[in-house]
Amino acid sequence: MGRARSRHRVRQVRIIGGNWKGRKLPVPAGVRPTPDRAKVTVFNWLASALPGAHVLDAFAGTGALGLEAVSRGAAHATLVEKDRATAHLLTRSQTDLGMEDVTVAHASALDWLERQPPAARWDIVFLDPPFHDDLLAAALRAVAPRLRQGAVVYVECGLERGLASLAAEFNVYRESTAGAARYGLLKLGASRDDGRAACAPGRLPIAFARESRTG
Repeated sequence: MGRARSRHRVRQVRIIGGNWKGRKLPVPAGVRPTPDRAKVTVFNWLASALPGAHVLDAFAGTGALGLEAVSRGAAHATLVEKDRATAHLLTRSQTDLGMEDVTVAHASALDWLERQPPAARWDIVFLDPPFHDDLLAAALRAVAPRLRQGAVVYVECGLERGLASLAAEFNVYRESTAGAARYGLLKLGASRDDGRAACAPGRLPIAFARESRTG
């Protein structure tokens, strides 16, 4: 989730599906949630891959993507957030929702990834770092060796960026735009046809690059 350049009053977003459908999440001042249209599309793309998945929401913001994934059947989600106050809100949201299969980490996403043991792996990763910080390519390189076989990555960036140019080892197989954001699904070394097959029923793993902070 991104941090907007202008100030905003505290708002709320909703979980849109699953066991916690309709529950509200606070949006801290300055945080830019992923557009609702993008969120609906992304979770439609990933519907068959979510049950039992292990999820990383690396630039969590409101946590709406990682918490949405758990609401829809993911086994566990780790939410990483650099801002202390926002991380505190994530912990409060987790407690208020009663989501036991969620871990909140207050840390820089790239630093946190470097500290994880070799066995740490995810099926679903959300990467939506601040657009202006140009962190997305570095984040993709950091998560690449930590993806389970068949995993995919959801990425979000500004309209001026091309998803195909973000990281040579990834291929794009889903892509769209919403408002000022371009977003899509990436997979290690997969063609578009291979990637779409991976999201079909019975082909589980996934990884997301979700809500970013835009400073």
